[in-house]
Amino acid sequence: MDLKQQRKRCEARIRDLEIPVPFDIRAFCQALGARRGRPISLMPMESKNGPCGFWIATPTADFLFYERETSPLHQNHIILHEASHLLCGHDPALVSDTEVLQQLFPHVEPEVVQRILARASYPGEQEREAELLASLILERVSDLTPLPDSAADVSTAELLQRLETALEQGSGHP
Repeated sequence: MDLKQQRKRCEARIRDLEIPVPFDIRAFCQALGARRGRPISLMPMESKNGPCGFWIATPTADFLFYERETSPLHQNHIILHEASHLLCGHDPALVSDTEVLQQLFPHVEPEVVQRILARASYPGEQEREAELLASLILERVSDLTPLPDSAADVSTAELLQRLETALEQGSGHP
């Protein structure tokens, strides 16, 4: 699927989304969880060399893990990327490595956690779709909540522009 089609699909998905103003990632995930009928818990982690975010689905809830040691904007983007997999209806990969589960949840039996979704386990198109949807949500957030005029906000706008440009270039389209 080309980027234009993917963008149209993502834009259609966010039309009916409840986006809190001012934006609050926890309120956003709480509303998304209520819409899906499954609570979403946000789980900070220190990934060091691993993925900076992933989704784990249990029989009764979804857990979105995100890098603790990064900026709040990057944390929001990671969480929105993982939430975008939920919004797009992507399925998590089945867990096959109980050692990973034991490291993440040492107090929970590995059988309780049914599925895990890490960035590397998705086909490229699903990753691009989740990344695009996360970027579009952040774009919508910035439209709904104008940023005050400061150097930090200029760098945020520049980051969002670079993300969109990178996604367009990665798709093979100008």
